[in-house]
Amino acid sequence: MKAHVSKKKKDTVKDYEDLIDEYPIVGAVNMAGLPAAQLQNMREQLRDKVVLKVGKRRLIKIALDASKKKEITKLEPYLEGQPALLFTKGNPFELFSILKKNKSSAPAKPGQIAPKNIVIPAGPTPFAPGPVIGELGGIGVKAGIEGGKVAIKQDAVVVKAGEEINAQVAGILSRLNIHPMKVGLDLTAVYEDGEILEKSSLDINVEEYFDNVALAHKWSFNLAFNSGYPTVETINLMVTKAFSDARGLAISTTILADGVVGDVLSKAYFEMMSVASLLSDDAKSDELRNNNVQSPAVVAESASVEAPKEEEGASKKEEESDDDGGDAAEGLGALFG
Repeated sequence: MKAHVSKKKKDTVKDYEDLIDEYPIVGAVNMAGLPAAQLQNMREQLRDKVVLKVGKRRLIKIALDASKKKEITKLEPYLEGQPALLFTKGNPFELFSILKKNKSSAPAKPGQIAPKNIVIPAGPTPFAPGPVIGELGGIGVKAGIEGGKVAIKQDAVVVKAGEEINAQVAGILSRLNIHPMKVGLDLTAVYEDGEILEKSSLDINVEEYFDNVALAHKWSFNLAFNSGYPTVETINLMVTKAFSDARGLAISTTILADGVVGDVLSKAYFEMMSVASLLSDDAKSDELRNNNVQSPAVVAESASVEAPKEEEGASKKEEESDDDGGDAAEGLGALFG
């Protein structure tokens, strides 16, 4: 005897199958913990971009198995929490970004898994001194009294990413008005063209991505330009640089090419004027030297003119000495002659 399946369930499965065949992108969404008011708000914001279909996990799996897109069954492991399917013809990365931006902060509840490290920051609290100091110490938070209030001395990680939040931590976080959870449509994975894109692949920093693309373009442009590889982006600059280099070479080596004749002649003219200026300076130096400076031969000749004066004096003295010597000899001769 076959089990009776209600028409409502059959219609639900048929709706899923039709949507899966119609839309190229199918996403698995976890709606656990999403308040009804926020869900309605999300539906309004995404009305023109996506179709959101909520149903039981078993019915969704039946529709995935019956689909003509055989690879879409790979989406089944990502039907987490309170699952739903999301259908769109847009970009899956843009869709993930929209869903992420529309999430709101919410208090932590016991049993929830921390999406990231939950930190209680250092600073004052509204608590008066009392048992709360011991409660904070019980979850690894160092606290003291400052200005008549309980103050946390240093930042403390009370729950690490991926760990479960216990009741004690949830209570302290709520009293400190710390809301670490994000509530919204949690897109766990997307099917597109036979491939499954997981949440980690979809969660990208768009600004950083574009910055990296711009940097890669800059590096590739520099590589092509400096290696002489012609592209649409580099060819104009390469031709301009080649012309400039050729022109400089022709001028420096005095090649009379059509494009540089004027420059070569100008260069020759200025070099000629420079040489003429140097020759003129040398001529002026020679003239000054001839008019104002005596040569070493002249100085020596003038010095030799003074020498005879000293010799005349010496000769007179010698003659006087000789006369004196002669007189003495004559005296001795008379004495002994």
